[in-house]
Amino acid sequence: MMDATHDQNLKCWVASANGHDQFPIQNLPIGIFQPGVLAEGLLTGDAKVAASAASGDALNPLLALGGRFRLALRRRISELLSDADAEAHLRKVVHTARDCVLHLPADIGDYTDFYAGIHHATAVGTLFRPDAPLLPNYKHLPVAYHGRASSIRASGVTVRRPRGQLKMPEAPGPVFEPTRRLDFELELGMWVGPGSELGVPVPIGQAREHIAGYCLLNDWSARDVQTWEYQPLGPFLAKNFMTTISPWIVTAEALEPFRIQQPPRPSGDPRPLPHLWDESDQARGAVDLDLEVRLRTETMRRSGREPERITAANSQSLYWTAAQMLAHHTSGGCDLRAGDLFGSGTISNAGGGSGSLLELSKGGTDPIVLSNGERRTFLLDGDEIIIKARAHRPGFASIGFGECRGIVAAS
Repeated sequence: MMDATHDQNLKCWVASANGHDQFPIQNLPIGIFQPGVLAEGLLTGDAKVAASAASGDALNPLLALGGRFRLALRRRISELLSDADAEAHLRKVVHTARDCVLHLPADIGDYTDFYAGIHHATAVGTLFRPDAPLLPNYKHLPVAYHGRASSIRASGVTVRRPRGQLKMPEAPGPVFEPTRRLDFELELGMWVGPGSELGVPVPIGQAREHIAGYCLLNDWSARDVQTWEYQPLGPFLAKNFMTTISPWIVTAEALEPFRIQQPPRPSGDPRPLPHLWDESDQARGAVDLDLEVRLRTETMRRSGREPERITAANSQSLYWTAAQMLAHHTSGGCDLRAGDLFGSGTISNAGGGSGSLLELSKGGTDPIVLSNGERRTFLLDGDEIIIKARAHRPGFASIGFGECRGIVAAS
């Protein structure tokens, strides 16, 4: 729950952190970067155990320890960074962000992408099934598919346009060539903390204990490849060529002030089965985050223009909570491992705020027009997508996630 680390008046002796729009002292995300140094002698007890677990090449050992150890480390680091007397001891382990190279924060064993954005699911379903946009199972369980963990990369890595089989409506058969309909997907990533045992489901009331933190996630998609290949087993090459994430894990503890009630289900929607329903999760299981997507084309980059915001959405529009997703994932006996990653599914809002170009361009029929006159239905080579998010609430310091960024290169 909330404690002194969330105090909006807390100040840091690292002056640039005070008032920072992403990473004030109230955030304290965890990640892997070079160079790195472990502060000796300043940590004891659970905080020391946590710091030791976090000092390797990946954060899996820390994630496996659970919330008690993350919280102890957070509280001690907050104390040290707000104590002017500690500055002399810690200056040697403080680095300027621009001098650091950020890596994937964990060795990701498994990646599961959910479909919890109901407005995206409805909009996309309407394009292909106008009379029945949502399939019958959607409101009964968190729909998902298993993605490819090996092609997840940290922000900034170039996205190579994938090749795949494309079948044009009028063509007698498919061709193998670069995708013509490359898209982004605005998603929230969720990091698994302590794992679970094979054959032992995680009860919905305990599911939040297994969620260590969050990141931003762009599930790049080749829509034309997807259209041809997805039946009957779902996405494959259309999704597995690359997924980009922001490299910091914003911890569950940092997001405590921004937890809210899960929005009530519309009248007539079914109540989930008991293994997916918990009153406390409904009361505080959602997170209030404003997300946005910016686009910068090659032409904009050459002329020195800043990226242009093309869409924005809020995570309150997710139909399922993170705890419901995790409980469902394990309900059949599947075990989880520390460092596993979930994607929320594309986040869109009702009546606007579409989380993909597929929605924004109405399936490629209505191009978006940028301020310099360029038009886009899907992404062209040289286009750059930047995803950002911000959590804010009166009485608390606003925090962010950094960037989830990628530039498209030719196949």
